[in-house]
Amino acid sequence: MGVELTAIHWIYVLFILLIIGFMIMRRDTTLVCIAGIFLIAITATGSLSSSVSSIFTSFIFAITELLSTILVISIIVAMSRTLTITGINDVMISPFTKLIRTPALAYWTIGILMLVISWFFWPSPAVALMGAVLLPVAIRVGLPALGVAMAMNLFGHGIALSGDFIIQAAPKLTADAAGLPVGEVISASIPLVIIMGAVTTITAFYLIKRDMKSGKLNAATGLTVDTPAELQSDASQQHLLSLNQKRFFALFIPVLFAADVAAMFALDLQGGDATALIGGTSIFILLMISLSAHRNKGLEKTTGYLVEGFQFGFRVFGPVIPIAAFFYLGDAGFTQMIGDFLPKDSHGIVNDLGVGLASAVPLSKEVGAITLTVVGAITGLDGSGFSGISLAGSIASLFAAAIGTGAATLTALGQVAGIWVGGGTLVPWALIPAAAICNVDAFELARRNLLPVTIGLIVTTIAAMFLI
Repeated sequence: MGVELTAIHWIYVLFILLIIGFMIMRRDTTLVCIAGIFLIAITATGSLSSSVSSIFTSFIFAITELLSTILVISIIVAMSRTLTITGINDVMISPFTKLIRTPALAYWTIGILMLVISWFFWPSPAVALMGAVLLPVAIRVGLPALGVAMAMNLFGHGIALSGDFIIQAAPKLTADAAGLPVGEVISASIPLVIIMGAVTTITAFYLIKRDMKSGKLNAATGLTVDTPAELQSDASQQHLLSLNQKRFFALFIPVLFAADVAAMFALDLQGGDATALIGGTSIFILLMISLSAHRNKGLEKTTGYLVEGFQFGFRVFGPVIPIAAFFYLGDAGFTQMIGDFLPKDSHGIVNDLGVGLASAVPLSKEVGAITLTVVGAITGLDGSGFSGISLAGSIASLFAAAIGTGAATLTALGQVAGIWVGGGTLVPWALIPAAAICNVDAFELARRNLLPVTIGLIVTTIAAMFLI
């Protein structure tokens, strides 16, 4: 199971620690990431010109990987802008304001709805659906946008994705790698997902309430560009549509999104396909509203709204591209960015580090549980959450053979740790959909999630020791 760790691996580890340190100190990490890419490239190739080129190549790779997310966020923001300017938003959210009256109700309602939708369609399309409708309601009852983003993030990209009980992509990957039936891994993951989810979301809610009370967390905390309050300053333009037109669109838009949900079921659309359907529907809504509200100026206004959306998307994603480029080096991106310079038996930098850790520790139930959590977290650092969980499954199988028990529980633990870290609660570019829809800074959201997720992983790992 051993693997050769080279200077490239150790440089990568050093820069991960530097990036985490800079994030904790609330300093920008762009320069650190570029320096890391350059140093890894020159160590691997020994060529100055190739290393300089690798920086640019890595940026192209990161943008290509993130492009579908950038597009759907930009389009949703453009559509939301038309809803706000025309006053349709106010009519749409009025029924929800009667149900959601407190920040606590907003947090738990948004979280639970996000969990249910994410189970069936994965979190990215769920974020788009939830954010467009319930974000303004939550803000009106006093839950800051950062709190809404945390709820969507922890329940969707955390609980729903780490269990993945309906679609079952995650448990199939880990089960296949561990040589176990999928049902066995799902059964073993249920208590771990429940413990992790409960500890993390309750801790996060307590911290949100505490910081709201002390004034540390308010409506403006973590916002990136125009605040919801500033968006409401467009009230002067809300005469663009009559009340009956606003009511029509307020009813028609949820019907269209409900039709999307029905189509996802009927056509078995998931992940990227489901997100594309939501994005296309949002463009359709944008066109209808723009042409109805602005009439003969509708063509020009449509372009204006799209430009605003794209400006927002790239403004939000801009700081993330360098750090995403660095972390993509840890996975399949290395060959495309720099070339084939890793050892022959390498499966990518982060996977090699996970294997190296697993082969270096003594074996017992307790050490096995801790190691699987750490391996899962390390392999999650590339930001996909899925690329490393096969490794977690194979290591769990080896550990279970040595310990004599606990294969399914160890496999499920590695899966939970990998997806919570990499699937979109701690790695800044993976949690961008929720951050962008809520108009908050992705790095601030990652910092806010860090303590609840860390506490959750510790408690879940201890629970796993008793379940093995």
